[in-house]
Amino acid sequence: MEDNVTHHISSIYLVGIPGLQKFHCWIGIPVCFLFVLTLLGNSIITVTIKLEPSLHQPMYFFLSMLAVNDMALSSSTAIKMLGIFWLDAHWIDFDVCLTQMYFIHTLCIIESALLVAMAFDRYAAICTPLHYTTILTTSMVIKMGVGGVSRAILMVLPCPLLIKRLPYHTKCIINHTYCEHMAVVKLASDNTSINRAYGISVALSVMVLDLSLIATSYIKILQAVFRLSSQNARSKALGTCGAHVCTILVSYTPALFSFLTHRIGKKVPPSVHIIFASVYLLVPPSVNPLVYGVKTKQIRDRVLGLFFPNKKVSEK
Repeated sequence: MEDNVTHHISSIYLVGIPGLQKFHCWIGIPVCFLFVLTLLGNSIITVTIKLEPSLHQPMYFFLSMLAVNDMALSSSTAIKMLGIFWLDAHWIDFDVCLTQMYFIHTLCIIESALLVAMAFDRYAAICTPLHYTTILTTSMVIKMGVGGVSRAILMVLPCPLLIKRLPYHTKCIINHTYCEHMAVVKLASDNTSINRAYGISVALSVMVLDLSLIATSYIKILQAVFRLSSQNARSKALGTCGAHVCTILVSYTPALFSFLTHRIGKKVPPSVHIIFASVYLLVPPSVNPLVYGVKTKQIRDRVLGLFFPNKKVSEK
């Protein structure tokens, strides 16, 4: 009878990657590498944009927001993962677990909103170049940033509040490396249909809306580019979009795979799903600064100038 008693649990045991526990110490090495790379790369991007007046443009303001968001997202997951993999620190307080869950999902939605804002920036720059500076003013950039953050905060807020009302059995084990919404919901001993429906509706609405806006922006961009008579002008216009397209692919591909395997991939081993769910949160933040550093000439030149000032002088 004792096992059937429900209550509100105080802590949760995060298993890590089930079936691969004996390899945890080795798995922690790439996790640590990606975390350090994220902090280092995004810090360099942020500092470069702050110090270089020529980069004080809407495109780079959005990029600096993305860099800060990426560092926050990586920190909210990687630190606990490393604790599990290297220190066997599997237990996490229930309220801390809900806080981690809230920040992870909020930061993911903010990331998506920033990708939409960056797509709009490219649309304005290529399709309406004469009005670009009047459309994307500093106040507009701030409004778009605040709007993206507000949307994420308000959309995710009901998730932990709905979870807090649920009763639980004594079992409090999650086969995951971090506190993911559906994984926490599945622990409950009561009907969770409201939680599941709300979680899926938030995920689908964000993905469908944001991907539709990004796709619409790029359809308009391609139409404008192919109307240009000069091949050189076409290449230059598309070149400014290269880094953003790479970031979209890096961000959304593992996110879509993780979302689909969690809902419909019944035959996918839990370890594969957890690895992809972890990759989704760790890889894009570490790759984004590399993509923008390589693909964006202005940033590449400024970063090289910061680290090799003498070389920059000698090339002038």
